[in-house]
Amino acid sequence: MDGDRRVWRQCLLSGAVFAVCMAGTTLPTPLYGLYQEKFGFSQLIVTVVYAVYAFGVIGVLLLAGNASDAVGRRPVLLVGLACAAASAVCFLCATGLGWLYAGRLLSGLSAGLFTGAATVYVMELAPAGGGSRATFVATAANMGGLGCGPLLAGLLAQYAAWPLYLPFAVHLALVAGSAAVLLRLSETVRERRPLSTVRPQRPGLPAQVRAVFGPAAIASFVGFALFGVFTSVSPAFLAQSLDVHSHAVSGLVVALAFFASTAGQLMVGRVGVARSLPLGCAGLLAGLALLAGALYWELLVLVVLSALVGGVGQGLAFRGALATVAEASPADERAAVISTLFVVAYAGISVPVIGVGVLSDPMGLEGAGLVFIACMAVLVSTAAVYLLRRSPAETRG
Repeated sequence: MDGDRRVWRQCLLSGAVFAVCMAGTTLPTPLYGLYQEKFGFSQLIVTVVYAVYAFGVIGVLLLAGNASDAVGRRPVLLVGLACAAASAVCFLCATGLGWLYAGRLLSGLSAGLFTGAATVYVMELAPAGGGSRATFVATAANMGGLGCGPLLAGLLAQYAAWPLYLPFAVHLALVAGSAAVLLRLSETVRERRPLSTVRPQRPGLPAQVRAVFGPAAIASFVGFALFGVFTSVSPAFLAQSLDVHSHAVSGLVVALAFFASTAGQLMVGRVGVARSLPLGCAGLLAGLALLAGALYWELLVLVVLSALVGGVGQGLAFRGALATVAEASPADERAAVISTLFVVAYAGISVPVIGVGVLSDPMGLEGAGLVFIACMAVLVSTAAVYLLRRSPAETRG
């Protein structure tokens, strides 16, 4: 019994380290307006600064996504924490736009290193028979950490001094503590290989996966795009259109979307993988509709509802997409297929968000947002119709 408690303690501590790293990736969200005032850049630049993060994640997933299988989980996670610390230092030293780009890129590198390695590490540290609980810890650490970032920064920026410095100083201290914790945890990779054996993972799509990959990829793209818009431009919309200038409120709204996603991912166990993807698409469509209403009628309550409903839809859709694609993939090509899905998902964080930034100058933030919602609604509706038409055929088969 005591042995199980010690093992679970290690599992929970690894989850806490995971959460600290992911919190750093969303920490700047409620602060972008302050950076705009300080450096005088446009809404387009805000979206580009935000999207640089995705390029860092995609680069790591493709070039070194399997590094922890070779050199061990802890060394890769320590490098991820070093990138997170360097990102915080960039924001602390920021005297111009270049520092923000560097900070976001380093933040993306840290998330790319943690996303796969930390998830597997948490599950490997769990005792035998604890896979389901370990999956919950990993999910809660990932999405919960992402939600805690804007919430922490928003509260500190609103109620404490030095709003552009204190959040990153606090995170730097948390990263240092996390590194100390990580050094005390056990390594789970027994047979290590040199780093030179790590090869880039080329995205792959075997023929038998293509039928399920399309709707899964579309739902993942839309879900991540919705999160991208929330985390990059919702604080500006709250300030400009709703006259909500509280950093704490803007941070809370973004945090709610991530917390709702955690709830949606946990619901997959109850609704089943087969139903989670179409239900997730429906949730995303409803979230987009609520966001459109919020933009059109300028109502804060609809923004909050959009975060909650869209977040649940994203959680259902993404976990369902991962499970569906993994099940359809050949064992020897599963990693490459899942990497491809992640590349599509993180493209959703960058490309549509930059599009909103481009359109925000000629059309305004509301008009750009409505164009984004229309495009995403078409995509997710296409995926939902395909899934609904395909399900009866599978049932008969």
